[in-house]
Amino acid sequence: MTKKMAFLFPGQGSQSVGMGKDLYENFDSAKKVFETADAVLGKSISALCFEGPEEDLKQTVNTQPCIVTTSIAALESLKSEFGINPDYVAGHSLGEYCAMYAAGVMSLETALKAIQKRADLMNASAKGGAMSAVLNASEEAINESLKEASKIGYVDVANYNSPAQVVITGDENAVQKAGELLLEKGARRVVPLPVSGAFHSKFMENAGKEFETFAASLNLNNASIPVFTNVDAEATVSAADFRAKMPKQIYSSVYWTQTIQKMAAEGVEIFVEIGPGKVLAGLNKKIVPEAKIFNVYDKASLEATVAALKEDLVLV
Repeated sequence: MTKKMAFLFPGQGSQSVGMGKDLYENFDSAKKVFETADAVLGKSISALCFEGPEEDLKQTVNTQPCIVTTSIAALESLKSEFGINPDYVAGHSLGEYCAMYAAGVMSLETALKAIQKRADLMNASAKGGAMSAVLNASEEAINESLKEASKIGYVDVANYNSPAQVVITGDENAVQKAGELLLEKGARRVVPLPVSGAFHSKFMENAGKEFETFAASLNLNNASIPVFTNVDAEATVSAADFRAKMPKQIYSSVYWTQTIQKMAAEGVEIFVEIGPGKVLAGLNKKIVPEAKIFNVYDKASLEATVAALKEDLVLV
């Protein structure tokens, strides 16, 4: 039997000015994705990705469609060079839309329109609140600190990123208090994040409810490859399930650690991060250090990954 493989797609925070330019210049398939994004969204996604400025690129309304476009361009470039299908796909937060695209759940045009709507609604709801990354805290310390800090305001876990990293979200005072308590209980570091609001929290429930109405009109298919979804870390195939989970994902925790652990339990030995940056590769090394992880974000990384996969995906 061949080794099992999963494609992973990054989320917000992986963006950088210049992303995708190399792919655009070297692969017709990538160029078509950027041209489609520019036309469908009525703004120059390609210029934002290639030239920035960074201030514009890091605005949620631009970041989300730009990362999705770059990641899908990288996917199409990889497919044009090496036509292999993964056993599973997953994406971190906004990256889930790339995963759904990769699994045939939605067309490129639908994915672009959906992520722009999601970004617009999240941006409109991002009024107040804070988020902090917590490094090397025990599960017990996290639970105790959140319970104590909840006495002064709402605070919850936004992302279970790896066994060594969670992100907390909620009222500014409560997030700060939870951070102080976590440091007292042995957390290595607590890093406030430069975000415009408390994403993946109940503050985003209105955005989720509005997105539910929008999602009802989307043309969705059953997945051809199981997609592990953020809200429950479950392999999902049904179009109806995706329609129900997309709105919830906006205000629910991202169960990324659990997703990767379940993929590994299903026998996945090779992970390919497709899109800008290497954030997920770094997390994977903490979650499943024994697995192989490759990246595809430009021509050189694509070629290196293809060469390695041709060697690895032999009969074992």
